[in-house]
Amino acid sequence: MDSPLDGYRRVWNAKPVLRAVYGDFFDRIAAACGTGRTLEIGSGISNLRDRMTGVITSDIQFSPNVDIVADAQWLPFCDSSLSNIVMLDVLHHLEYPLLFFRGAARSLKRGGRIIMIEPAITWGSTLFYRFIHQEPVDMSADPLVEGVPNPQREPYDSNQALPTLIATRDRERFHALVPELKIADVRWFSFAAYPLSGGFKRWSLLPSRLAKPLLALEQRFEKALGSALGFRLMILFEKR
Repeated sequence: MDSPLDGYRRVWNAKPVLRAVYGDFFDRIAAACGTGRTLEIGSGISNLRDRMTGVITSDIQFSPNVDIVADAQWLPFCDSSLSNIVMLDVLHHLEYPLLFFRGAARSLKRGGRIIMIEPAITWGSTLFYRFIHQEPVDMSADPLVEGVPNPQREPYDSNQALPTLIATRDRERFHALVPELKIADVRWFSFAAYPLSGGFKRWSLLPSRLAKPLLALEQRFEKALGSALGFRLMILFEKR
């Protein structure tokens, strides 16, 4: 029986428009990394390796392309052993993000970075994420609640609002709870290309030949319009 990762891999190989959209995400992550040892969390089918070499891949599920099977809430790394932790669409799946951040702060060297790209809940994206995308959005949730992870929890359970809440409403509370880390940068981007691509669905409303020109056009407007209309945000955390 196929695993979800098998399905994702087939769609990835069959959709050049998907590879173009996610290639933009990977380029942003790679450009934000500092030098040194890099861990990717939630690697899945390990597409980031097309853009970055020497990345340690990890996931909560076994895959032939994954170096380490581990829960992001219990990082199995020595203190101050990593320079970068990168992740794409992972944080909003974590039951207790605070556990991840504390483990990441311990594992990172001083000046080390966490770079993540996640759903952005904005005025322009909220209807899509609430009514078209399959994952829930709960803006009333507490993204920094304390607790012990449930080992029986489905790994794909999620709340797409969590990253936006940490970057906005709960930003100062985050700094108080994890003083070793600071939110150094938040970038809001991605307008039409991502939702029109259909993501990892088999359909797409965006012809593949138009994906890169549309992405380039979007980049020209993201600083002015991203926080109001963006479908994605990239958060950069640095260890103090």
